[in-house]
Parts: sequence; C-alpha cells; structure tokens
Amino acid sequence: MASRSWYQGDGIGLVDDKGRVAIPAALRASLQANSPKADGKSGGTVIVGPHQKNRCLIAYDPAWLDIMVAKLEKRETENTGDGGEPDYNIKRAAGLGESVPFDGSGRFIMPAWPRHYAAIGAQALFVGVLDYIEIWDPQALIDSDYPPQAKQMAEFYLNRGAK
Repeated sequence: MASRSWYQGDGIGLVDDKGRVAIPAALRASLQANSPKADGKSGGTVIVGPHQKNRCLIAYDPAWLDIMVAKLEKRETENTGDGGEPDYNIKRAAGLGESVPFDGSGRFIMPAWPRHYAAIGAQALFVGVLDYIEIWDPQALIDSDYPPQAKQMAEFYLNRGAK
C-alpha cells in the first residue's frame, strides 16, 4: 500500500443551522491526499460517524475504511465468546458512518444523527489523531478523559472563538 498522509492538526469551525462546517486546512489536505478525486478537482468525500468509545465523531477518508475493517475483523476474531461466537458489537458501532461530500474549501454537512449523538452545537473542534480525525463539542472534550494538553487546546479555541 502506498504511504498515507497522517491526520495531524486541529481547528475549530462554526456550525450553521443546517450542520455545515469546514474541515481545517491541514486536515483537509490529508483527506485529499489519501483519497484524491479522480477528476483532479478539489474536494472529496469524508466518512463521518460516532466514535466507538467517546461521545464525539470520527471522520476519515474512504481509503481508510478497508484498513479499519481489517483491524475490526482481527479484533472480532480475537474476541469470541465461549461458543466461538464473535462479538458483533465490534463492527456494529463502526458501521454507523456516513459518506458525505466536501467542497474545495472543506465545507461539508455533518450528518444529523451523528451530530446529535456528539452534542455538537455551534462549534465543532477537529483533532487529528493520525489515523483519523475526531470531531468534538469543545466543552465535551474538556470534560473527557483526553490528555491535559488537548484540553488546554480546546479551552484556547473556546476562549478565542472560531477566528
């Protein structure tokens, strides 16, 4: 497999009433590098869904889906019950993602149910975590078990707004 661009960086975006928000430039560049549009134009597709553990969203490029499925199948095989029955919930939670287009400026519409699940209101905090992007309500990240440096980053963005 060719080298992938890692998701590093962060940023906050204003979310309008329809759920439109822009992916920060550094993260958008990785999305485009990992799944370039066949016609060479800017923009692309991002898959957005609930995180398997935290009350936030994950976002990733379509090419990551095959990698993620392989990892989930391995976990499923390693986590069988006494009768050899797999833990079906391993894939169930991951399968709730939805593919949505984003334009050359990174604007996309966050799917309604995942946005509701993560309680994302007027601001969405994007955090690159190498393999994928997490999208948080900034206050929810502060209240989570995230590392202290990331909590300070969220406080920084809340105090300065989406400027």
